[in-house]
Amino acid sequence: MKTTKLLKKYAPKELAESFVFRTKLTAKEKKESDITLNELRKRVQEQTTSKQKLLSHLLQLKYQIEDYSKNATYDTNRSFGYFLREYLKPLNKKNKEFASDIDIDETELSQILNQHRKPADKFIIRLEIHSNKTIPAITWFRLLEKEKEHEILTDYAMRRNESRHVKNRLQLSI
Repeated sequence: MKTTKLLKKYAPKELAESFVFRTKLTAKEKKESDITLNELRKRVQEQTTSKQKLLSHLLQLKYQIEDYSKNATYDTNRSFGYFLREYLKPLNKKNKEFASDIDIDETELSQILNQHRKPADKFIIRLEIHSNKTIPAITWFRLLEKEKEHEILTDYAMRRNESRHVKNRLQLSI
């Protein structure tokens, strides 16, 4: 909407409070503003504590998992193991230490990370507790459900095997 139309609809004070108006900067002014912005970003990053960085990383991961779970497409690279690795990265712990933290065997953790085993419910609950409920168990469960849905939809061998056990199929067509 043009400024003249906005001025008809709103008072100048309302416009000043509600809108950001673009300004045209010269090349020199743009360079100066970029330098100032970078300096401010550096200062903020330097003042950020390790706990704040960890919380930021965990929240980012939580939102990535939620977005991916809601997305209709399945990506084989974004498995439960992938997101679990992303959870472990900022902790700077070896698998053995983390397994000890949540009281599971190191080999079980390794199998989950490498997609050789699905995590048990207790594992997911312990993840929630470990993250101090930053990433709820239900978020991890939804991720597993997405994997299970893909597995069911694409496992044609299982369908062939199971069809042998079904008699008297309904004679309906959709």
